[in-house]
Amino acid sequence: MQKLLEVVSPKALASASNPAAFALKSEEPEASQVLPMDGNAQTTAPKDLLIVSPYTSRPHLLDLTHLNYAQILLAKALTILAPLTASYATSPYFSSFNWKAVFSLLAVSAKADGYAWKEQYFYVIIFRSQIPRSTSRSDLAALDMKSHAEAMAGNGLLKYWFGTPDSQGRNLATCIWRRREDALPGSSGEGHKAAMRATIKMYTEWQVERRKLIVGDNVQDWDIVPWTD
Repeated sequence: MQKLLEVVSPKALASASNPAAFALKSEEPEASQVLPMDGNAQTTAPKDLLIVSPYTSRPHLLDLTHLNYAQILLAKALTILAPLTASYATSPYFSSFNWKAVFSLLAVSAKADGYAWKEQYFYVIIFRSQIPRSTSRSDLAALDMKSHAEAMAGNGLLKYWFGTPDSQGRNLATCIWRRREDALPGSSGEGHKAAMRATIKMYTEWQVERRKLIVGDNVQDWDIVPWTD
């Protein structure tokens, strides 16, 4: 387990509304992203709804009323998740993101709310891929948006992040779920099935990895380990 030796200050916590600034202050510069256009995009979410992905229209928002308090705190902390290296597509997952900043924010939030965080775990999916130049980015984005909306209908997807293909077409996407059971219905929707069928034609190669995110008592330690059934 990784020990959380220091937490961010209240001043740093206030900067969480600007994830890029928070990541820069906390650790290292984040890689730039080019996000697909969401035709109904919005910059803020209504009360009890949280933006947890690059897609910001209503079907893509997380409904916090379906979560317990710990899950709400983690979902909010994960809004600052950002890569620490431009080579995240091929680098170890554990060291590719600003996890230290995420869990520092989580610890501060729990303490500020007087919440006693108890050790618990979450389900993580990592999708590594390579796409050829011939793949239509707009078609890929359309498939991704539809499958993401289906996944959000279950109210268990706490975070969805994806990057930009590098010069070799390699990329990484990741989902952090409340629990494994939440991921199963999300993978059975027509949008997800269509995306899986398109994988053969649109990707040169792909790999799915499963991980368990463990957050210890009082957010004093955390770890990301291989998932075992």
